This record gives sequence, structure tokens and C-alpha cells, in this order.
Amino acid sequence: MPPRRAYSDDEIEAAVQVLADPERLRRAEQLVTRSAPQLQRILDMALQDAEWFGSAHQSEVLKAAGSPDAEERYRSVRRLIEEETRVSMLIGVAVGIELAEVLNEMED
Repeated sequence: MPPRRAYSDDEIEAAVQVLADPERLRRAEQLVTRSAPQLQRILDMALQDAEWFGSAHQSEVLKAAGSPDAEERYRSVRRLIEEETRVSMLIGVAVGIELAEVLNEMED
């Protein structure tokens, strides 16, 4: 397999702009929806391998949920959700990039 070429920041920015097209995004959403169960398994495996939902995370969830101050509890839980969303999104993007690579290799 040939080494993957590096993309410049400008190339990545241009590609992101193309993805901002509503029609292009709709087609991508349809593809992901069809593949959701398989992609979910990959995400679950990646989170498990990284021990994302291990004892440290569980401790943080209990700490956030158990705060006696309602405002602090809200902020802590929201922060955990935001962090989980970011991590899941980054893993999803990485899987998407690899999926595109594999599909391109299969075409060649």
C-alpha cells in the first residue's frame, strides 16, 4: 500500500467548504445512516480500547451527578456530555477518513 500523502491546511479547509454544501452533506448523511450499525460497532470498539468509559470516567459521572449544588451539577454533566461528543466525533471522523481510504484502495 502506498503511503498516504499529507494534506495541507488549505486543502483541508477547501474540502471542509465543499462538505458544507447541503446536498453533499445530505448524501453523506444517507450513507452514514445506511452504515450506522456497523459504524456504531467500530465506535464502541474504539471507545472501549481507549478505556473511555472505564472507572475514571464512571467516577467523573458519579461526581458530576452527585453534586449537591444544582447549578454545579448541571455544568459538570454538560461538560461531560460535551467531552464525550467531541471524542466520539473525532473517532467518527477518523473512521470516515479510513473508510474513504479503504474504498479508494478497493477501486484501484
